[in-house]
Parts: sequence; structure tokens; C-alpha cells
Amino acid sequence: MSFSKTIHVKTGVPYDVIIQRGILQSCGELVKQILPKASRCVIVSDSNVAPLYADAVKASLEAAGYTASINVFPAGEENKRLSAIVGMYEAFTSAELSRSDFAVALGGGVTGDMCGFAAATYLRGIPFVQIPTTVLSQNDSSVGGKTGIDLDCGKNLVGSFHQPCLVLADADTLSTLPQRYVTDGFGEIIKHGCIKSADLFQLIEEHATDMNQIEELTARSIAIKAGVVERDEKESGERMLLNFGHTMGHAIEKCAHYTGIAHGEAVGIGMLIMARAGEAAGLTQSGTAERIESVLKNCGMPITSTFTAEEICSAAMLDKKRRGETMNIVLLREIGESFVYKIKCADLLAFIRKGMDA
Repeated sequence: MSFSKTIHVKTGVPYDVIIQRGILQSCGELVKQILPKASRCVIVSDSNVAPLYADAVKASLEAAGYTASINVFPAGEENKRLSAIVGMYEAFTSAELSRSDFAVALGGGVTGDMCGFAAATYLRGIPFVQIPTTVLSQNDSSVGGKTGIDLDCGKNLVGSFHQPCLVLADADTLSTLPQRYVTDGFGEIIKHGCIKSADLFQLIEEHATDMNQIEELTARSIAIKAGVVERDEKESGERMLLNFGHTMGHAIEKCAHYTGIAHGEAVGIGMLIMARAGEAAGLTQSGTAERIESVLKNCGMPITSTFTAEEICSAAMLDKKRRGETMNIVLLREIGESFVYKIKCADLLAFIRKGMDA
């Protein structure tokens, strides 16, 4: 019997995440159950994913009675800019979308973030459906309602909270991913284990990137994130824990000008820096960083970057978690238990150095 799992996310506007192979072929009838009064939709996808799956999704939506069109933007984090959002607005206008119609984000995290932001701001908000096609987006960015775009000075600095009305995760779409973007996605699964579940982390230690386990790992990973988001939808407390590794990871991506290193890879390095620094400060259980380093290596992910502590610190100062002269960073007490640690910006460089010199 094939794997099928539905996770109900109980946010202000609740929705389901359905994990099931082949679900792209039936996406239209599933959307129809959620949005029976809609008549039109625009499928937003990038130039890598659209040729693979957009026609099948469009056919399923049309079979369900919707008038569907496709908007394609150039693939890559470097295109996560306002100019692409304007193109989506124009596509929505050409398709004559009303407030009862919807957009579909078909692709990875960049597509989901941008389509969600366009949906959140077009006509002051229209529904959108997430159909994530990467390990990273299925396990993280498609759930939780964070949307946004990058500016030259930092990542995701413009955005809004806008929950999807449905998330459809089809593991069949992962078969077309380059291996690097399979392992990249495991960065977020590892993060969820680090902050909330020693059992999930151990499962990754035992199976690494075994794709026969991906649906079980995805279900566990999403359940963790869904629980956090339900308890703190707008990131005023517990949801900050989901940023473990991200402050340093985003800084590394910025230093690299968003090329040459994938998001999950940067987050993995960021997690390792924070674990080492936490151990050096006596805040994290000894041996935690060694386990994280080992699992990153087993998943084929890098454990170092080419940037100095000074470069990473400078980039991190523009992070959204900064509050005046202090910054909230996420540390581990041990695998499966995390906490928010407030650090003075003046002390951040020394802290990062401890995480890189260990």
C-alpha cells in the first residue's frame, strides 16, 4: 500500500498538507473541495519546473472545471525580486482573477515564497495552493505561511504571513531533482530534528538520504513545523526556534551573492557554527556539534564555507532577528531541545569565531 498522510495545520485559517505519490494528477479535484466557488487560477512556476509538471497540473485543474493559465519566471534565488512579482501581478490581471480565485505555487521554496507574496498582496489577498516539488520546500517553506522576496541588502526582507489553503506534496516530483538538491533539502529536516525531535534526528542518522524513507521523514518533519506554527503563527515566541542555523545560513548566502551554495547547505553550516559556539560557551551539551557534523557529512552536505567570521557577522547584522543592539539567535541545549538566546551585537563576532574555530 502506498504512503498517504494528511496533516491538519490548525492556524487562524486552517489547511491540510497531503503527502502522497501521484497527487499531481488529482490536484484539481482536491482543490475543488477547498475552493468550490473559484473559477480561475494562475499556476506560477519557474523555468526549471514548469516544463516538467505545469501542463499536468493545468490539465487536472481544467478537468475540475477551472480556467487555468501558467506564469513562468526565470529559475534561481537571484530572481527572487520585486520584478518577478510584478510579472505575477500582470499574469493575475490578464487571467482576470477575482478575490475568490486563486494562484498555485508549483516548484521549490523560491516559487512558494514569491507566489505566496503575490497572492497575499494582489487585490489585498487571494487564496493560493502550494504544490512543492523539492525536498526543501516539501519539508519547510510550503508550510507556515511565510512569504517574501529578497533585497540586495538581505534575504526575505520584504514579505508577509499568508497561509496557503492547501499543500500537496508528491514525492514523485523528487525523482527529477539533481542529487545536490535532494541533499540540500535534508538541511531543513535535520533542523527540525535538532530543535524538536531527537527521534527524527536519529532516524536521519540511520538512513541519511535514503529516498525510500523520504515520505516518513517528510511527514514527521512537517508535523513538527505544523505544531510550532499552530502555537505561534506570527513568530512572536516559539516559532523563532525554526530559525536555528538560519541567521548564519542567510548571512553565508548573502556573502555568496545567492550563488554557488544552496539554502539547505548554508543552513547546515549555520547549524554547525551555532552548535560549536554553544558548546564553547557552555550552553550546549558536549558532543552535539560532532553529531550534527557527522549527519551533514553522511547526507553529502558541506560543513564549512569560504567566508571569514568577520564577513558572516557583517552580513548577519542585517538579519530580521536583530533588535536594536541585540539579536536573537537559536541554540541547542542538546539534540531535540532548543532555545532562543539574546546576544549583544557587539559580542556576535566573538561568538561566531568560537563556532568556526572549534
